[in-house]
Formats: sequence, C-alpha cells, structure tokens
Amino acid sequence: MRWLALITVVLALAVPTLPVQQPVALAGGPMLANGPLPPVPVPPDNPQSDAKVRLGAQLYFDTRLSADNTISCGSCHDPRTGWANPHPTDTGIRGQVGGRNSGTIINAAYMRFQFWDGRAGSLEEQALGPIHNPIEMGETLENVVAKLNAIPGYTEQFQRVFGTDVTTDGMAKAIAAFERTVVSGPSPCDRWLAGEKSAMSPAAVRGLHLFNGKAHCTPCHGGPAFSDQAFHNIGVGMDKPHPDLGRFDHTKDPADRGRFKVPTLRNIELTPPYLHTGAEKTLMDVVEYYDRGGIPNANLDPLMLPLGLTQLEKQDLVEFMKALTGSIPAIEIPKFPAGPGAPADPKGGLR
Repeated sequence: MRWLALITVVLALAVPTLPVQQPVALAGGPMLANGPLPPVPVPPDNPQSDAKVRLGAQLYFDTRLSADNTISCGSCHDPRTGWANPHPTDTGIRGQVGGRNSGTIINAAYMRFQFWDGRAGSLEEQALGPIHNPIEMGETLENVVAKLNAIPGYTEQFQRVFGTDVTTDGMAKAIAAFERTVVSGPSPCDRWLAGEKSAMSPAAVRGLHLFNGKAHCTPCHGGPAFSDQAFHNIGVGMDKPHPDLGRFDHTKDPADRGRFKVPTLRNIELTPPYLHTGAEKTLMDVVEYYDRGGIPNANLDPLMLPLGLTQLEKQDLVEFMKALTGSIPAIEIPKFPAGPGAPADPKGGLR
C-alpha cells in the first residue's frame, strides 16, 4: 500500500512529454516556441504571431521604455541569468533599489497571477507595471507611447501587427506574446516520470520521495508547474520591524498578511537568490529555512512545521530540485528601430 500511495503521488506530478523545441531566432524563422508542459495558454484577444512576438522582443530589451533610457525588461529578467535578476532585489533607474526579488520569466505564461503579491492577473497586465513603477523604469505610459510613436520602425510594426500606431494595449500584448515563448523543455524529472529511469540520479530519486513525503513540498509545489498557484505565509521577513505584507497590500484582507505567490520550481536551479526577499543564496539555504519551520508569526501557514531532515535528506532534496531544470530557448537579441536613445546594435548576440 505504501508503494501504491507513492505511485499515485508521482503520477499526479506527471506532465505531458512533448518534443524538445528548437531555439527561438528573433532575426527570422519560427517564433511559436513551446516546451514539455501543456500548451501555453493564450488569451483569445491576443493570439500569437511571429510578427507580434518579434515586436515584443524588441520592446522587452529596449531601454527606451525607461525614463532615462537605461533600463529594460531584460535588465531585471536577463536571459543570461535564468531570465531573472542575480541580485537579491531589483535595481532601477538612477540606481534605486527595490524591495523584492524579480523572479523569472521562464514559464511565467503558466502562472495564474503575476508579481509576488498577484496584483496582475495576466502577462499583459504585468508587462506595463515596471514601466511606470517609479523605482524600476520610472516612465509614464503616455511618455513611452509618445517616444515610440516618434520612431518610424516602431509605428510601422504596430500598424502591421495591430493596425494602429503605438498604444499601451499593443505594447502590453506584444511583450506578453514574447514572454509566452520563454518556456522550459523537458527536465530530467519529466524524462524519469515518462519511464527513462536513468534520467535522474539516485540522490534525485530519493529527493522526489522526500518531496512527496517527509518534506511536505507537494501541497504547495504540486502540478505541472510545481506551484499550487496560490499564496502562502511562510514567515519570510515577518520578523522585521516593518515587514512586507505581500498579498495583503493588494487585497486588504487580514488573512493575506505576509502571503506571497508560490513560484514555479521548474528551472529553479538557474535563478538564485531565492524567496521574495532574495535572502537565501542557495537551494540548500532554502531547504534549511523550511527545515526550521519558517519564522513564527500570527499568519504563518499551518503547513510550515519543523521537518527534522537529515543532512543527506537535505542534499537529496536539492538534487531533486536541480532535476527540474529543462532546456530554455536561445534568444537572439533583436536589432532595435533607429531613433533617439536607441540601444547599441547587439550584432546578433545570443543570450
């Protein structure tokens, strides 16, 4: 019966196994990348197209979307560092430092909510947030629209893709369409679950059993994205004099004090540091934090309990999380439309 229960949990985590996708080439060629997860959900009012994705890639990496032409979406969500920021929190225009870790764009298309507090319900809504955040890109949407409408290369593309000049709605849809191509390929765990028993090391297999059992990870990190798509208080930062209250700041519901979105664990190995504060530098640090049961506070999730893991068990859990790393598209940085403040020609550089 023990083995039957374990098999049931393993099958619950299984994901469809699809072919490995080819790199996304922004200079031309197919753009509609997908990965081993189920097909990327696409809203009916923003269908994917090669031209739209290519426009979104230009906007994603163009620093002209910031007030001083120094920061782009790719500054804090850099392909070279797992489409995330390798620093604990973001740095925006004029060296301003934000209060939360940026998280990764990889597989963000599968997440029901965007941002740590879930204040955006779609990639389209998320795409505009950093532009008018005074600490991040520090621009107004009106100014960005005016800037881009003064650049013929952008107005021509917007007319071709949307049939209008540059609009905030078109910007959001193009960036979101590009971000929906940033998905991971099959991981060793995917291949192991599909029957390739040599795909994971013995340590990673032991870690899978711990993940589903003694370590109590599955209730919050289950499903194809290894996230329950919900919000939990695990105590991070709640011992500070003025803690970040997370979801509460958006909903004003007292039950949401200290709750933050459960991130996907896919490709988690690539995106240190961890948690919304970026306080934990390594995956082992994260495991140690959970093993201690988090930081006590009035809203601590009841699932947060000391685990009593041995050092070997902690190492096995880390090995399992590393086995969730799949391939990601090679992205060719696009050439930007000529105009005032244009970023330097990337000369086809890959990230």
